[in-house]
Amino acid sequence: MLRKLGIGVFLFFGTGMITPVQLYAVTMNIATMDNPEQVVPTLQVFLMLTLIGLAPFLLLMLTSFTRIIVSLHFMRSALGTQQMPPNQVLVGMALFLTLFLMGPIFTQINETAISPFGDGQMGQEEALDTAMIPLREFMWRQVEAQDLELFIRLSGEEFESLEDVPNRVLIPAFMLGELTKGFRIGFLIFMPFIVIDMVVASILMAMGMMMLPPAMISLPFKILLFVMVDGWSLLMENIILTFR
Repeated sequence: MLRKLGIGVFLFFGTGMITPVQLYAVTMNIATMDNPEQVVPTLQVFLMLTLIGLAPFLLLMLTSFTRIIVSLHFMRSALGTQQMPPNQVLVGMALFLTLFLMGPIFTQINETAISPFGDGQMGQEEALDTAMIPLREFMWRQVEAQDLELFIRLSGEEFESLEDVPNRVLIPAFMLGELTKGFRIGFLIFMPFIVIDMVVASILMAMGMMMLPPAMISLPFKILLFVMVDGWSLLMENIILTFR
């Protein structure tokens, strides 16, 4: 048996039925270039990869995403539907609402900073400063005065005008204000659903059905009320109006 096995292995390899595995190596070279323009595409690739890595954080810090996602999560909690809608749906809704609200700003950034930078009309630092102008204008319209004063005081610096306030002070003040406004919207969302829970709990207690969970009975009524008033459209409309 072993002899037959050995003969088979010899014939298998000896007759060339298996093609040898080819190995490849990837090398990276660093060489000098006579023309500086040859370096620009490489730097653009690295810059693009960096922006892709920072994109989620920029989306959270500099846009309307925070207030929207906080409001949507409060709505789901007020309804008591556990994981319905799923987190992916809520994040997707918040993302596209953010694109809807920030669309003109993104268009302005593309026209004034990204396109000129791609055409070589301005440098990287100038393009970043130009791109921040529309975002700073948006944050100035939404930031709360008390939040801005708080971070200016914590920074220990004095600024001659509001335009001199750096991004490291403006951005956290804007974020704090977005969280506060999101929680305010959440409070208003919770109120009608709490009333339904209280009414259902009182009825069950009056009927002596104290062992029956009130949340189980009130859930269909909350969903019915939410559908009858076209709750999602009403919520989206009011969230968008808070930015205007």
